[in-house]
Amino acid sequence: MSNTLILILGLTLPGLATGIGALPIFFAKEIKRGTMDMLLGVAAGVMLAATCFSLIIPSIEFGGSDLKAVLITSLGIFLGAVMIDMIDKYAPHEHLIDKRVEGKNTDSLKKIWLFIIAITIHNFPEGLATGVGFGTDDISNGIAIAVGIGLQNMPEGLAVALALVREGYSKKYSFLIALVTGLIEPVGAVLGYGLVSIFNPILGIVLALAGGAMLFVISDEIIPETHSNGYERQATYGIIIGFIIMMIMDITLG
Repeated sequence: MSNTLILILGLTLPGLATGIGALPIFFAKEIKRGTMDMLLGVAAGVMLAATCFSLIIPSIEFGGSDLKAVLITSLGIFLGAVMIDMIDKYAPHEHLIDKRVEGKNTDSLKKIWLFIIAITIHNFPEGLATGVGFGTDDISNGIAIAVGIGLQNMPEGLAVALALVREGYSKKYSFLIALVTGLIEPVGAVLGYGLVSIFNPILGIVLALAGGAMLFVISDEIIPETHSNGYERQATYGIIIGFIIMMIMDITLG
């Protein structure tokens, strides 16, 4: 398989995995909350490992693996988190699971649009991280991130679709919304790939920015939602299992 085809598939398939993950709503009447929290925990663990091994560590290595490189990477991580925090703070949106409403002027928007904006805020940095990974000289970094994000997108897509069904939307409509919201990831992936191509001399900080954005999403969005329903232990073991799976895959793919 050519590198060009791998690149195209890597930039697009992780976003489509959200729709694939939503397919069980057509066959299953209900999925237990504890099972869903554990699956989302696995997703968080996968994302965490992908962030560490395919974004943060390569960022430090690009800078020379010395104290200066660590400090530059640390700055990039912090700025990436602040960037997503600002978007999260000012863009109107509603969290699907715990129903928190955040941002400005939420009263003028329908609930479905608050859901869509929330998922977009969540998915965009994941796409950005995928693109940045493929923009490095080592294509295995991009493959590892794409596989990891694709894996974590499947339970996320199911959670989105189930939440919409519980809000009274039809299964078909809920599936389509889950599918469409996943398509923001290829947009972020193309942007991330372009940033690396244009700003290759500062690749280290670009990798760190993507890593910080991912860490913010994991800590602010996924983990709190898996620990808000009384299934904290299942979710915690899910995170550990997901981290181990992605760590093994990263070494294997690398």
